[in-house]
Amino acid sequence: MDLTFDSICTFPLASDLFALALHKKSPVVALGLASGHVQLQRLPSLPSSPSPKASARASSTNGHGTIETAWRTRRHRGSCRSLVFSTDGDYLYTAGTDSIVKVASTDTGEVTGKIAVPSNPNGAPDSPTLLHALSPQTLLLATDSSALHVLDIRSDSTFTNARPQQTHHPHNDFISSLAPLAPSHTSTSGYCRQWLSTGGSTIAITDIRKGVVYGSHDFEEELLSSAVLGGAESGKIIVGGEKGFLRLWDGSIKDAMDGKERRLYVRKGECLDVVCPMPRELVGDDMVAVGLGDGAVSFTRTGKRPCVVSHVRHHDLEGVSALGFDPDGRLITGGGNTVKVWEKNTETSDGEASLVDDKSGDDDDDDDDDDDDNQEESVDINDQNGLVSRPNGHDASDEESSDEEEPKRKKRKCNKAKGRNINNHILAFKGLD
Repeated sequence: MDLTFDSICTFPLASDLFALALHKKSPVVALGLASGHVQLQRLPSLPSSPSPKASARASSTNGHGTIETAWRTRRHRGSCRSLVFSTDGDYLYTAGTDSIVKVASTDTGEVTGKIAVPSNPNGAPDSPTLLHALSPQTLLLATDSSALHVLDIRSDSTFTNARPQQTHHPHNDFISSLAPLAPSHTSTSGYCRQWLSTGGSTIAITDIRKGVVYGSHDFEEELLSSAVLGGAESGKIIVGGEKGFLRLWDGSIKDAMDGKERRLYVRKGECLDVVCPMPRELVGDDMVAVGLGDGAVSFTRTGKRPCVVSHVRHHDLEGVSALGFDPDGRLITGGGNTVKVWEKNTETSDGEASLVDDKSGDDDDDDDDDDDDNQEESVDINDQNGLVSRPNGHDASDEESSDEEEPKRKKRKCNKAKGRNINNHILAFKGLD
């Protein structure tokens, strides 16, 4: 199967990327940076109908598109470690090294609630490592101390209950990845009750009511990423680690971990930092995209004869720390201080973005430059020429988060962010509908 993706946009960030989240219904990307900033990018929507009228509209706007910065704010002191959209997409949850979780409106960026991360067993502040919205009622929060807190958000997403409903310790180390298990056919809510996690060199399955229901043996390597394909009765578990190969288990989720694992080398000796299921309607098979520590992304078939189908390169020096697919099937990759947008190659590519210097000034994330965050930014594309417009926008800044600290990420992934700042740039690119 010939599967390739073309890079249609590359844009730099003011500091290194720590977290990326994609909206399930809209082409919206949320970014969490090492500087503590959080920003929301809106990608142009693609035509949803193959009708002649839609095709005509697509043709008339070929080469025209806008990626807008809907809002940008200094949300956390220190780095933003993780972020996730609520299940309905109306809210964005963020967690930072200031040991605070905040919830904000997706549309405006306005903070509507916050909660302090529970202290570690020694009574010291505990930094978050991962957030996951399990259902409209439940938010999962993992921390450096290996704790996994279950937070109740059923009231109005403002964290009225300051203490977690439950706290589990499925691993002896922090949780490096988490993948929800599909609800069973007997589920009445339609939402997940169990999830798979990796931490240190072990795998665990946790139930929201029963706690940890499965804990694996020691795999003798750092496990960094995971994904689950299929349903609870017939699924596939995929786990990536530091040695460069994927571990795969088939069958029912209940019995899979007791079965024989298969292994597929993606790149020997290279860290597999991210594993993301690929939309089946896009690739026509059970496949995952794997983000590597050397900056490559591998597209891998996971069926009876697993194999690596193809690769693309996100960056020559920085590893891929996050990736995902938007509702229009575009691949979004992030790592270092760069985010890229890719489209599946169906015809000759029009080319990649070109970089145009922004003469308006540099963004060094100092408090004196906070006014730069109070603008809504957009990049307009007009045929072969890049036209840039910067209209004034809403100020979504968080006044309480004004002091920056040097980010020191405890997570031992291969692509650790370094907290560098770069000059601000504007992008002009072509071929984005």
